[in-house]
Amino acid sequence: MLRSCIRAERKKLRSSAIWLLFLIVPVFPAIMGTFNYLGNLAVLKNGWYSLWTQHTLFYTDFFYAPLIAAYAAYLWRMEHLNHNWNFLMTAPVPLKDLILAKFIVLFQMTVFTQIWIGILFFVCGKLAGLPGLVPLSCIFWLFRGCIGSLGIIALSLLLSMVIRSFSVPVILALFGSIVSLGIVAKGAGYFWPYALMMLAMNANSATDNMAGTYVPFLFSAALFLFLFLGTAIFLLKKKDVHSV
Repeated sequence: MLRSCIRAERKKLRSSAIWLLFLIVPVFPAIMGTFNYLGNLAVLKNGWYSLWTQHTLFYTDFFYAPLIAAYAAYLWRMEHLNHNWNFLMTAPVPLKDLILAKFIVLFQMTVFTQIWIGILFFVCGKLAGLPGLVPLSCIFWLFRGCIGSLGIIALSLLLSMVIRSFSVPVILALFGSIVSLGIVAKGAGYFWPYALMMLAMNANSATDNMAGTYVPFLFSAALFLFLFLGTAIFLLKKKDVHSV
């Protein structure tokens, strides 16, 4: 049954406008980060790693969470239209499978987005005149970001389920990302779901700041994942759930 739900969610994405967001939005942090790098070559002298600090600064703090929130809002859009909640609540499938299917599809979209970010990073590095290939550590940080995204994906699903508006969850995600800057600066990043992506991708840092801290990172990612997914499933199972 879960596989059928996943196929249904994937059908929503076929030939949809969400792929334009997928392609275009990551280009902005890539361009901004590259220009910031080129404008500060006197200070940023660590090649690929310096470029990485600039790309991830913009991507994780301003673009990733709103982008995944837009993905989530789109997946819930059909349920919010034309009183489809009644159909959803009477569908012959476990409600938890509906939530899990959306989560799995969103996670797949995150993996695709991370790969696209990596491609843009490589292209921008070459255009900036950097020698060689992207360091393996940067590639590792890209895929570690997929783990850091788990709580954000689950929270985005929850917010888009209970909020009918497409834009409000996106705005909340942007706010949560911006707040992450101060929270991480105070050393409290593991207590804020939006900060985990920033930590996982080693944003704005040329050295791995997560060395020796994988246990709290993984614990926080799992905690936020189960907390928000569990809340979404619990609310959906209540027949009086309403979106606002």
